[in-house]
Amino acid sequence: MSHYFITATDTDAGKTFISSMLLQTASESELKCFGYKPVASGCEKSTDGLRNDDALQIQAASSIDLPYEQINTYSFKPAIAPHIAAMDSGVAIDLTKITHQYLELRKRYQPDFSLVEGVGGWMVPLDEHCGIPELAKSLELPILVVVKIKLGCINHALLTINAIRAQGLSIKGWIANAVLDDSVSQANIQAIQQRTEVPLLGTISLYNNRTDNDSQKQLEFKKLLAALTAIS
Repeated sequence: MSHYFITATDTDAGKTFISSMLLQTASESELKCFGYKPVASGCEKSTDGLRNDDALQIQAASSIDLPYEQINTYSFKPAIAPHIAAMDSGVAIDLTKITHQYLELRKRYQPDFSLVEGVGGWMVPLDEHCGIPELAKSLELPILVVVKIKLGCINHALLTINAIRAQGLSIKGWIANAVLDDSVSQANIQAIQQRTEVPLLGTISLYNNRTDNDSQKQLEFKKLLAALTAIS
């Protein structure tokens, strides 16, 4: 069984897209899988309550059909840092509650593959005393880092990877989210590879959105899923 915590170098780096596509690929491979988005800000009101688009994508991609409340423990309407949204809502984010909920899902459904998606980048706080690092530590999951390949990505990637390692957490590898097909993007990926021992697990090519490129994306995600299930 393979279970991971997925984080990123920044907000909008591609965590949700990669998480949902990995879950969809696992589902199509007939693996029992689910995703969990414990904390989400930027939610919309619905007849069923607050709903977050990232969490909905993860829910839809999972092969195990879970109620929304089981895959998103804390939902906040404003699209702001979660610790601010929680404080404004008068809510305390409880890491013990999150960990218990996730482990109960694992125990009940015995998935072959699961992903827990963080919020924003690695050092995002959840309250005055703890943040994403403490959440990942509480869950005891190996970590994947999504790096959006753009200007500044070398610095962001190395700072994130080094912070995770310095905090004594297990980081299994990083995933390059390539939004442009050019020599600079390839040079950025190579520069990160040369400066860290943490392995590059895969490159997702998002620069071509044509439907005739879907097969290439499917192949990339199949390779990435295979790498993740092999190293767990």
